[in-house]
Amino acid sequence: MSIRPEEVASIIKKELLNYKAKLKVESVGTVLYVGDGIARVHGLDDVMAGELVEFPGNILGMVFNLEEDNVGIVIFGSDKEIKDGDIVKRTGKIAQVPVGNALVGRVVDALGRPIDGKGPVVTEKFRFLEARAPNVVERQPVKEPMQTGIKAIDSMIPIGRGQRELIIGDRQTGKTAIVVDTIINQKNSDVYCVYVAIGQKLSNIVAVVKTLEKYGAMEYTTVVAAPPDEPAALQYLAAYAGCALAEEFMYSGKHALVIYDDLSKHAQAYRQLSLLLRRPPGREAYPGDIFYLHSRLLERAAKLNDKLGSGSLTALPIIETQAGDMTSYIPTNVISITDGQIYLENDLFYAGVRPAINVGLSVSRVGGKAQEKAMKQVALRLRLDLAQYRELAAFTQFGSELDKATQAQLVRGERMVEVLKQGQYEPYSLAKQVIIIYAGTNGYLDDLPLAVVKKFEAEFYKFIEEHYADIEHEIETHKELKDVMKEKLNQALSAFKKTFQI
Repeated sequence: MSIRPEEVASIIKKELLNYKAKLKVESVGTVLYVGDGIARVHGLDDVMAGELVEFPGNILGMVFNLEEDNVGIVIFGSDKEIKDGDIVKRTGKIAQVPVGNALVGRVVDALGRPIDGKGPVVTEKFRFLEARAPNVVERQPVKEPMQTGIKAIDSMIPIGRGQRELIIGDRQTGKTAIVVDTIINQKNSDVYCVYVAIGQKLSNIVAVVKTLEKYGAMEYTTVVAAPPDEPAALQYLAAYAGCALAEEFMYSGKHALVIYDDLSKHAQAYRQLSLLLRRPPGREAYPGDIFYLHSRLLERAAKLNDKLGSGSLTALPIIETQAGDMTSYIPTNVISITDGQIYLENDLFYAGVRPAINVGLSVSRVGGKAQEKAMKQVALRLRLDLAQYRELAAFTQFGSELDKATQAQLVRGERMVEVLKQGQYEPYSLAKQVIIIYAGTNGYLDDLPLAVVKKFEAEFYKFIEEHYADIEHEIETHKELKDVMKEKLNQALSAFKKTFQI
């Protein structure tokens, strides 16, 4: 087969006409130093702060420091494969995380990558890890209750939707137990939950996920996990990732609850990164912007105004103290940012008062406005009774003679402490809490031996369900304890006490 020269020429001309030169410009830099999860890179002159960059082997990093002659980058993953002189490419993307309904019921890492073995997360929505907090005009006052199902909290330290309430205490005092119960209690509400585990042992994270699955709470919960073996960069970013996931629901006009467990380890991860990148250390070797680290995170929790859809984001940060010291650096920082704190005490925990909430040191600076009317009616006396009981209990240790009024107050206080004890994974409905606190504050438990108060409570709930079901229904529906209901409740208590066997 012979090819004529003019045919060849026409083919070449056609190809030349179709040829379009494509010029691809990439901004790249070279690694000057790598080690301990950070890299210094030269040459990325136009890179942005917080931008994702790519190392060889598809390892991602984030720009952390912008300096005159180099860029400090934190690495998401192992730095063993990265060597001096390697090429680093810009991605042009600021650090972001996938969000939306596709992440509900999943366990993901700090970059939104699934780690639960249930396949990829399919979503087209992304949010930046760092975002501006809603301003004054975009917010409205916190006025809707966020029921935790825990009697001691809902009655005396109530939390509202859009509030930031700190949970603080030593290790092993039941901090995580409170937040897990709160998540379980949202089962029949419209609240989406995000649990962020920062620096928690993998076994603990697995135990929390298993518990949430057991009680059907994973159906509306996302877990963001950053265990201790993850790089410090991912532990630092996990809190912001969890906040971004929850914000998606808030800005969609829904209600979200985000739990940071815990911000002490978050601050330590940030300190590690800052010291490695030679940022100047301050008090306790934390960098100077450690306060801003948590304030810009927690200020993103809000109750939005009606124009923006009335969504809310409630934050429950956790702080671990050392030997009950609330006055150290990180605890005082976070106390000053939040709208109140729930303080868990070692001594109470070991004395069998669980949840081990110290009512004197715990406070909610918003909650009263966001408390259901029925609870407000019965709990006004409760805090006063407990405060007086604590004072008298301390005073009577000196063994002085007691008059009848003092003895009565001590008896009442002991019964109320017993009423507020609660087993783990047993959140109570509003009606049940109101009923038993009403019984306690109105003296119906005063003549009972302390050992049978719990038995009385459990059997009284059954009695109410069988014979006075309308009381519970009325309280749950109207959120108020009307005089007619009080009369009925008094009748129910009197009738039950006649049949109750100690």
